[in-house]
Amino acid sequence: MDANDLKSLSTESTKRMDTALDHVKHELGGVRTGRASVTMLDAVHVEAYGSKMPLNQVAGLSVPEPALIVAQPFDPSQLGAIEKAIRAAGLGLNPANDGKVIRIPFPPLTEDRRKELSRHVHKLAEEGRNSVRAVRRDANERLKKLLKDHKISEDDERKGLDEIQRITDNHIRLIDDAQKKKDTELLGR
Repeated sequence: MDANDLKSLSTESTKRMDTALDHVKHELGGVRTGRASVTMLDAVHVEAYGSKMPLNQVAGLSVPEPALIVAQPFDPSQLGAIEKAIRAAGLGLNPANDGKVIRIPFPPLTEDRRKELSRHVHKLAEEGRNSVRAVRRDANERLKKLLKDHKISEDDERKGLDEIQRITDNHIRLIDDAQKKKDTELLGR
């Protein structure tokens, strides 16, 4: 094993940690704050044309004001199915259909609900940190095995371990930042 192999281990670990970070950011994007966001409806799937389709494939979504999402169906005959899917998604939303569009108001969050969502944000971030640490553990075990099999020197192992730790610290910091940002949106601190 040479420097290129260490570099590929570093690159692979970075990619896997990026995936964990992206997942956390996506999950956090779906956590409702006081403002409406179309990503909150990513989990909504509509029964249309004989299959379940993501809401954003059967309707145009917009946020005309902070506490309202408007869904404009591409096919007006889908109005009822879209409204039903939003109600069934378990998001606590109450869509209203005016015959042309579906208005989805977002009621203001109570203090208890904000705290509950904050705990959920912390849980999502911790799961992300654990995923990043699992990638680090895997990479470190591979480095130790390479050293044991005499494929790398102790110096190379040390460099590899330091590099993996640097990448890990960076990804954990990015997850912490995303968590803080979401908490600030939720709790206004």
